[in-house]
Amino acid sequence: MTGFIVTGTDTGIGKTVFSAALAGALDGAYWKPVQAGLEGETDAQAARRLSGLAADRILPEAYRLALPASPHRAAEAEGVTIDPDALALPATPHPLVVEGAGGPLVPLTRRLLFADMFATWGLPVILCARTSLGTINHTLLAIEALKRRGIFVHGVAFIGAANEDSEHIIAEFGAVRRLGRLPHLAALTPAALATAFAEAFRRDAFASGEIRP
Repeated sequence: MTGFIVTGTDTGIGKTVFSAALAGALDGAYWKPVQAGLEGETDAQAARRLSGLAADRILPEAYRLALPASPHRAAEAEGVTIDPDALALPATPHPLVVEGAGGPLVPLTRRLLFADMFATWGLPVILCARTSLGTINHTLLAIEALKRRGIFVHGVAFIGAANEDSEHIIAEFGAVRRLGRLPHLAALTPAALATAFAEAFRRDAFASGEIRP
């Protein structure tokens, strides 16, 4: 299996948009293991709308939880305990884009973090980061947390307006690759997103998404 895990420095930074664009560019499949919050459009539904992929490339979530909260809390609200065995990577012949929730240290249970599952899955991780004020500290902390667990950080995908100095210093201190920067789009349509992604990221930057031992 090949693919990438997409995580972020925080919630609401645009990693679903990035994940949809990446899955579309790779002609891949998209999987959100745990969806917490079911009102309005879910992340999987957004990925389906924006990626341009067929419906069968959007793989069903392992858990769909009503409360828009940390997965551990959303599960507890329904009397559910998230089972890591139920979070095994789904089989697919296509490059798989796995979108986490929030950041790498978001808890799935009171004993299990998303980063623990990242380490188990073995796919390289792409970290989405804002370009706005505060991103240096948040991004470097996330990189450190991932690397301490032996998780391979494929690179950082920045989202927002250009901030050359912040992007450069994150790459230098974090010893990670700058994959590119996806700007905010005035009209977020599948065509506009695909064009912006192709302009912002080199296709060969995503050529080595193999599971690592």
